[in-house]
Amino acid sequence: MIIQALAFYVFAAIAVASGVMVVASRNPVHSVLFLILAFFNAAGLFVLLGAEFLAMTLVIVYVGAVAVLFLFVVMMLDINFVALREGFMRYLPVGAAIGLVLLAELLLVVGSWSFAPKAKTIADSPIKAPDELSNAAALGKVIYTDHILLFQASGLILLVAMVGAIVLTLRERAGVRRQRVGVQIARRREEVIEIRKMPASGANVGGAGE
Repeated sequence: MIIQALAFYVFAAIAVASGVMVVASRNPVHSVLFLILAFFNAAGLFVLLGAEFLAMTLVIVYVGAVAVLFLFVVMMLDINFVALREGFMRYLPVGAAIGLVLLAELLLVVGSWSFAPKAKTIADSPIKAPDELSNAAALGKVIYTDHILLFQASGLILLVAMVGAIVLTLRERAGVRRQRVGVQIARRREEVIEIRKMPASGANVGGAGE
């Protein structure tokens, strides 16, 4: 129990510190690296909670795709960060006011928070996964049995969104040359090949000598 508590405080402290450094770092590349570190520590917290599937998903999706994508975009684009920071002081009062409002809301939530009457009873009662399944297996069983229709509907919505993004990207634009496979295949031999009769090499030498 002491080891679990110690691991929780270590992961939580590093995650909070990484989140602060994401906002405070002047170099955007460093901000993305701190974001990756925060994701890893959040995954460690999920493992401590017994949600290893969520931890694996966080590492694979966010660290392996989103954060790395941010890093490559920041490194490849020539962004003038000096120009971006020019209006920082101008918008500082507005940002500070929004931050104070959010802080007041958090204080109100924490101040009025209390345990539910049956929370201690539920926490003390042993909870077992159905049929002694692991976390990932139990989650898959719930998704693909109880909520299979909703899961398929969400997949269909994502498919439609992907097709729509492709259609918007492949729209015709003036001045952009695209490969037309059908036109290339329909071309005839006479349209692309021209046979020329070259003069003999001796004639060229003689002409050069004269």
